[in-house]
Amino acid sequence: MSKKLRWGIIGPGKIAHKFAQGLATLSGASLQAVASRNLEKARAFASEYGAQTAHGSYEDLAQDPDVDIVYVATPHPYHKEVTLLCLSHGKHVLCEKPLSLNAQDGEEMFRAAEENGVFLMEAMWTRFLPAWRQVRQWLDEGAIGEVQLLIADFCFRSSTWDLTDRKFAPELGGGALLDIGIYPIATAYFIFGEEPVAVQSTATLGATGTDDQSSYLFRYHSGAQAVLTSSFLTDGPKEAIICGTKGKIRVPLFWKAEEAILEVTDEAPVIFDGSYQATGLQFQAEAIAADLAAGKLENDIMPASETLRVARMMDRLREDWGLKYPQEG
Repeated sequence: MSKKLRWGIIGPGKIAHKFAQGLATLSGASLQAVASRNLEKARAFASEYGAQTAHGSYEDLAQDPDVDIVYVATPHPYHKEVTLLCLSHGKHVLCEKPLSLNAQDGEEMFRAAEENGVFLMEAMWTRFLPAWRQVRQWLDEGAIGEVQLLIADFCFRSSTWDLTDRKFAPELGGGALLDIGIYPIATAYFIFGEEPVAVQSTATLGATGTDDQSSYLFRYHSGAQAVLTSSFLTDGPKEAIICGTKGKIRVPLFWKAEEAILEVTDEAPVIFDGSYQATGLQFQAEAIAADLAAGKLENDIMPASETLRVARMMDRLREDWGLKYPQEG
């Protein structure tokens, strides 16, 4: 591996632009190549972010000897195919969330990474933000006592109701659950660190059969609960509130948090400034670089086991609603 970790990007869409902007803030990383099935699109992206090479096929980037690691930013249903391609050519992979449409596919992807001796991680970038690192510290210190309740909401009114849009199209893994519901669910696993003992959910299925709005209620062995919501139908508070026996922690715009607020009973609030440069997607890339430099093929904050248990929960929720994607048969 070169001194700088040389990145390739497959799928130069909206989220890939944000990743490239974040990557540009890291001194130990460079964007080496980008691939799209539309070569002109790849060239335009490469030109904008200073990538050395533009490829007109995913296969070409997977075989590029100057690429160490690939960021897979294609639509959900193509994550598995593209990731397996890169892994088979010995490339490390950071794959956008959800890693796969379901847990079974995710298990196959992690097996392939292990067989090829390379790194694979789901891009749950929220966990690497400074604000959430501070939240973890407060929780570990017992700053709010025993956690009793998590309320986490990610709801926004969709700007388009084109049913062919990826948010609604079943063939593109549409629905609020996989697109944004994954954030509050993953947050619940981050906070409680265990499986709930009871799960209830409800979904509003739209014209295409995918969930336009869905809510999830988890109860844990201690009696603690998580109340989680996601929606394309309306704007919500977009906040995570962690309530304990001694106070609470509020995280505004929690999936891209730039601050966290500790409110201990009868004490003045403590506001942690977790603002960051660029888009914030660079922190996960920075963590991966440290892992690879240390010879690690799995990240402690976002290991395979964490990705898979969130995936299994989303499978369970969809099964309750009768929501199956065409690729699942």
